[in-house]
Amino acid sequence: MTKEEDRQRIERLKAIVLNMPEKPGSYQYHDEHGTIIYVGKAKNLKARCSTYFHTEVDRYKTKVLVSKIHDITYTIVKTEAEALLLENQLIKQFQPRYNVLLKDGKTYPSIAVTKEYLPRIFKTRRIDRRGAMYFGPYSHIPTINGLLELFKNLYPIRRCHQPMSKEGVESGKYKLCLEYHMKNCLGPCVGYQSQEEYMQFIDAAVRILKGDTAALRREMMAEMQRLAAEMKFEEAQVVKKRYDLITAHQERSQVILPTGHNIDVFTIENDERIAYINYLHVVEGAINQAFTFEYKKKLDETKEELLVRGIMDMRDRWGSTAKEIVLPFHVELPLENIEITIPVRGDKKQLLALSELNVKQYKVDSLKQQDKLNPEQKAVRLMKEIQDHLKLPTLPYQIECFDNSNISGSDAVAACVVFKKCKPSKADYRKYNIKTVVGPDDYASMQEVVRRRYSRMVDEGTPLPDLIITDGGIGQMNVVRAVVEGELGLQIPIAGLAKDDKHRTHELLYGKPPMTVALKQDSALFRLLTQIQDEVHRFAITFHRDKRSKSMVKSELDSIPGIGPKTKQALLKAFKSVKRIKEASLEDLTKIVGEAKAKAIKSLTPNPSPNGEGSI
Repeated sequence: MTKEEDRQRIERLKAIVLNMPEKPGSYQYHDEHGTIIYVGKAKNLKARCSTYFHTEVDRYKTKVLVSKIHDITYTIVKTEAEALLLENQLIKQFQPRYNVLLKDGKTYPSIAVTKEYLPRIFKTRRIDRRGAMYFGPYSHIPTINGLLELFKNLYPIRRCHQPMSKEGVESGKYKLCLEYHMKNCLGPCVGYQSQEEYMQFIDAAVRILKGDTAALRREMMAEMQRLAAEMKFEEAQVVKKRYDLITAHQERSQVILPTGHNIDVFTIENDERIAYINYLHVVEGAINQAFTFEYKKKLDETKEELLVRGIMDMRDRWGSTAKEIVLPFHVELPLENIEITIPVRGDKKQLLALSELNVKQYKVDSLKQQDKLNPEQKAVRLMKEIQDHLKLPTLPYQIECFDNSNISGSDAVAACVVFKKCKPSKADYRKYNIKTVVGPDDYASMQEVVRRRYSRMVDEGTPLPDLIITDGGIGQMNVVRAVVEGELGLQIPIAGLAKDDKHRTHELLYGKPPMTVALKQDSALFRLLTQIQDEVHRFAITFHRDKRSKSMVKSELDSIPGIGPKTKQALLKAFKSVKRIKEASLEDLTKIVGEAKAKAIKSLTPNPSPNGEGSI
């Protein structure tokens, strides 16, 4: 498309917007093929749609969406609430590319109650609302199985799969099956049980699915007392059995509120691509439903916008009519006669905390699963977190960390470890013997190593790191910055990792002047930084130990002219120790290393005296 054609497209779309009514409704954006790519809702269609075509729009994703629009259609409704419901319906129907897409939950089963003469209750993953009403989906499979088992024990509801009509029952079309003879069914298909009595069982089961167990138990208690008063003890015992089963089921639910409250609870966790929303439905003080779902973000939706959409969608899906909604922050809901509560203490605050716990756990589990399927994604996410926390200009693809190691200045060494894409790149690790510093001066040693490393990288044209981390606090950061920025003129971000008095990674320092960067110690990012610090410390300590060991185990043979590593190795292999080499005769040494070297060894090592004591 040429610039002129694109200008004409925008002008045509603006003309459509100018003619839109200032009324609530849903608008649809179409691409060049007529496909709906975005569905929105508005209290004022004209005002809302005009915001997409302002010249000052700076959101990248919105610009991308506008570049794809070739036509606009809209539907007028009476209220904003109806507009939101219509928007949800159209999103589900057309699944527009640039809309927040709700995961359908097809992998989770629901409980279906069929709409037939003799309804059935069963678990299903296929939704057809014309033929049944559905409760769910249930993400916790034992919950749905427990409910079906409860109905099996409570009521003799038919389990056969055959659809049944009133005409078929009256004409004798159906026959008794094995379930009747096993006393799992009372035979409504042949008229042994009336349709009215059968529907009482179905209605009771539906009330349990809706969470109305408290009222049902009260009714059953009254019926038991009535039957007992009428001396119908066997019938009362049947009702008592059902009462006990429902009581046991209710006790397995987590009672949150001491009084009978019907409320909805919503919390949200957000990241760059996905919003996670948890929904708790509380009936008669007990949690009746608990469900966490995801929204895939297509534009720069705010948490408020996402939460509103989640509330409307979940209340519609579950058929909730609760008059009170508990939220972590205030949002504007297009609902009438609804009370929004933002608790600060008490039972409802605990309920909100429970919902937050669930949504955070779901997010963690979801990210773990994504990391397993795509390890590259985890690395990018961690690099993005570091970039955001430190406000770096680019993703920290290459991170380098330094550490010193010495004992009172002796055998002083330093080490540099390199992490690429948040993973150790051991081929790029480097060891350094301190050459110019005398005594235990960590700051000077660090400056020497940093100067040597980055001077060489600049000379060789090697890519410089995106972030330098020092194993130490403000002092180490300052001396490294003096070399990197002051002497070499390089602009490389520098951070510091400080440890606590127990020598554990404690905090990340960054900035000018260095300030503590707030990090959660149980986060993946904090674990990565701890790994980097532990790795550079391990590498430096190992190098120092190796160097110190070599200096401590030098043999007396090293001072003898003409005795090199191969000769020393041959002697140790033959005599096993330096002591035995010194005690060996000239003839035995000559056999191993020759006469000249044997005489050199004997001339500079003590000979055994007659009484077994050595002499020089």
